Formats: sequence, structure tokens, C-alpha cells
Amino acid sequence: MKMIKSLAGEGPVNWDMARQLAVWAATGGTEEPNVDPLQRIRLEELVRVADLHVSDATGLSSTVAGGLLTVRPVTRSEWALASMEHWKELLEGLAGSLGGGFGGPSESEEITPADPETGLLGEFGAFMGPMLMSFQIGSMLGHLAQRAMGQYDPPLPRPPSDQIMVVPAIVDAFAEDWSLPIDDLRLWLLVHELTSHAVLGRPHVRERLHQLVLAYVTGFEPDTRALEEKLEGFDPMHPERMQEALGDPEALLGAVQSQAQRDLLVEIDTLTAAVFGYVDHIMDTVGRRLIGSYGQLTEALRRRRVEEDDATRMLGRLLGIELRQSQFDRGAAFIRGVIERAGEDGLNPLWRSARELPTPADLDAPGLWLARIELPD
Repeated sequence: MKMIKSLAGEGPVNWDMARQLAVWAATGGTEEPNVDPLQRIRLEELVRVADLHVSDATGLSSTVAGGLLTVRPVTRSEWALASMEHWKELLEGLAGSLGGGFGGPSESEEITPADPETGLLGEFGAFMGPMLMSFQIGSMLGHLAQRAMGQYDPPLPRPPSDQIMVVPAIVDAFAEDWSLPIDDLRLWLLVHELTSHAVLGRPHVRERLHQLVLAYVTGFEPDTRALEEKLEGFDPMHPERMQEALGDPEALLGAVQSQAQRDLLVEIDTLTAAVFGYVDHIMDTVGRRLIGSYGQLTEALRRRRVEEDDATRMLGRLLGIELRQSQFDRGAAFIRGVIERAGEDGLNPLWRSARELPTPADLDAPGLWLARIELPD
């Protein structure tokens, strides 16, 4: 029991365990080479070009913390660890919400082995919960790190910073697999990341998305009976069997999506669709005149972003951020509708304040949005 307690740690997540698992999943247990300094130099050169064009097209500043915009080339494991730190509040909220199904004693109660009459949960579950959630979080972030090219892949808000993370190893591998010009791909990615950064770095946009996702992840209603059945006979002394038990987070945790969460998903989908549509529009505006192989790159990369692997599917279930083609299509239709009615200048108010953010009704009726934002406060 002492060993189990040490594995669980304090709180809903054992962060040391989660970090170790994230690095292992990101690297496959192999040592990663450091980023080539020449890559860092080339990315810094290209980001100046991208920044100039994105700022001109959006009218938004790409610096959100008052400093000089820089590129931070990272390894897969560095991306995973940085993301874990950036999203710590969300991940801890998720673990606390889902881990509620494990039960456990109060601080004043003595820790004893689980009573057969109360099943596997109870005191023993209080130790198992953090261990299993640590595994889940570390595994998810490690697998996301195996395909993330940049900072907003996936498009979750991050703390204010004037650094943009790029993962050169993944960029290089994708360019080689698709026979793409490497500098064109780097520039495409930087334009995309800077546009996403300019929008998601706006304080009211970042805060709105963060609060929506936080409310979503803390709103699960675990099914204790389903969890007990899933863990019946589970042996914590054999961690190699944990992957099988954790294959489906919803089946393991007995997570029941509440009506409040379904309502939140409508709000999250609305905001992310608007962001997707706007970023794609700026990409098309800037990319076509700046990148020679833009059409080829865009076809490959936009196909890639909606390809669901286990990690992205898990992310969508647990954090409410789903990268569905329908989301991109709705966002694109909204942006087109605004431009058709008010020209390019009609997009200028979109990220101006929280009041101008589109509502679910606005997203499918761009004219309604234009009319609403013209009304006095």
C-alpha cells in the first residue's frame, strides 16, 4: 500500500509520472537528437517574413506579451512537456472531474485496504485514481507530440508568450514523405502558427476558450459502478497491462457527458469554427502570394489535420476540441458570408472584443452577426 501511495502522489495527478510517460510516448523510449542550430537560424529568418505578411493581412499584433517574436524549435519530448505545463489547469481539472468516480477517504480518515463490501473503489480507488489519470494524461500528450508540428496543433490556448514552438523533426519528416519543398513547408507552418497566435493570443479570445474548455473538462459525471466493473481484477503490480485498461478513456472512467457539457460543446464549436475559418482565409490570402507550392502544401496539410488518430480522438472526447471537417466548413462559410456582405474590412471587428465574438446563431448567419455588432452597446 505504501508503494501505491507513492505512485499516486498528492492531488488528482502524479505529475512526475505523467511527465515520464509523456516523454516515453513521444520518443518511443529512444534518445532524441538536439535541434540542429542551422534549423533554428533558418526558422528565425523565415518568421520575420511570415510576421510581416500576417500582421499586414490581419491588422493584429503577433506579439502578445510585449516582447520580440521568436521561434523556439523543440524536440517531440520538449513539446509534450511544455504543453503539459501550459495546459496544466485544464488537465488537472479533467483529472479531478473524471477521478471523482474513484472515491476515497477524507483527510481525517485512516487509510486501510479496500473493504470487499464497497468494491474496488473506496480507499484503494483514491490511490488508483491519480495513477491511472497520470497514465492517461502522459500517454495522450506523448502521442500528440508524435504528430504536432507547431504550437497550435491542436488549437488550445496557451499562456501569453512571444515564443512560437515548432517541431523540426516532424516538419522535416512530413516534407520528405510528401516530397515537399522544406522551406515552403516551414513558411506555410509559420504563417499558420502566427495567425493562430495573433487570434488565440488576444486576451478575450484566449480567456473565453480557456474558460469554456475548463468548464467542459470539470463537468463529467463519472459512473462509479461502470468504473468498478472495468477495474475488477485489475492488478496494479502489472503496469504493462494498463494500456489495455486505458484504451478507451470513456469506457474506463465511465464518463457520462452531462447536458451542461453538451451545451458547452455548442459554444466551443462556435468559437473554434470561427477561428478555423479566419485562419484558413488568412492562409489563403498570404500563402498564395508568398509560397510557390502553396496549393500542394495546403492540400496535404488540410487533409492531415482532420485525420483522426487515437490521440486526437481522445483529445476531442476529453477536452471538447474536435477537429472535424464540418467545423472547418462552417467556419469557412461564415468568413465567406461576412466578406460577401461587407468586404474584407467586414472581418476587422471579429476579434476586437468579447462582444464581437460570434454566437452559435451568428455562425450560420453572417448577416445577423454584422447587424448585431452594429447595434449600440
